[in-house]
Amino acid sequence: MARATSDLVSAFAVEQTVGADVLPSWNVAPTDDVRIVTERFSHEAPVRRLATAKWGLVPVWAKDPKIGSRMINARRETILEKPAFRKAAVKRRALVPADGYYEWEKSPEGKIPTYLYSGKQDPLAFAGLYEFWPDPALPEDHEHKWLLSVTIITTKATDALGHIHDRTPLIIPPDLYADWLDPKLSDGADVAQLLDAVPEPTLTPRVVSTEVNSVRNNGPQLIEPASA
Repeated sequence: MARATSDLVSAFAVEQTVGADVLPSWNVAPTDDVRIVTERFSHEAPVRRLATAKWGLVPVWAKDPKIGSRMINARRETILEKPAFRKAAVKRRALVPADGYYEWEKSPEGKIPTYLYSGKQDPLAFAGLYEFWPDPALPEDHEHKWLLSVTIITTKATDALGHIHDRTPLIIPPDLYADWLDPKLSDGADVAQLLDAVPEPTLTPRVVSTEVNSVRNNGPQLIEPASA
């Protein structure tokens, strides 16, 4: 995600911005900080916020935050069942803004890095779940007592993208932002119905340089078409 905070505020009708700013990145890696959009009640009214979270969900019951590195994704088919995700699925849903994402297509010559993006929805909004984890080593009043973390929901790829990878982030269209973030939507059956209503995205694949294979590399050149 390389968008400025002001761009995200406008795109997602954000009312409050909290947390540290995040530098532009074209190669976001698990456990990196990312921006998320949430909606929570404040003085009995829902407020839409842009916050900063660690990518990799840390359940409230976790003993060690390192577990987050194994929970960067949650399968759409099981989020209402898995202990790590089921409470967040009905209480703590988020949008994770993104310009696009990478997948690696298998080929006889090896894995081909492919950047997927949309020319219509700008930016994309991945469906996410977030949690607050209390650090037992810190006092209750410490400013970093609560770690905010997020996981991205994935779903089965459509036929058009399935040849690249069998899974894809679940992408929420703008007309469903309010429904997805609605803090009053807290019944599992209603969440399942909303998940079923999310349409298949129309994305464009672009083969890019293998430079993206290393998280040490960053910059806008990573999403440019690979040289022939």
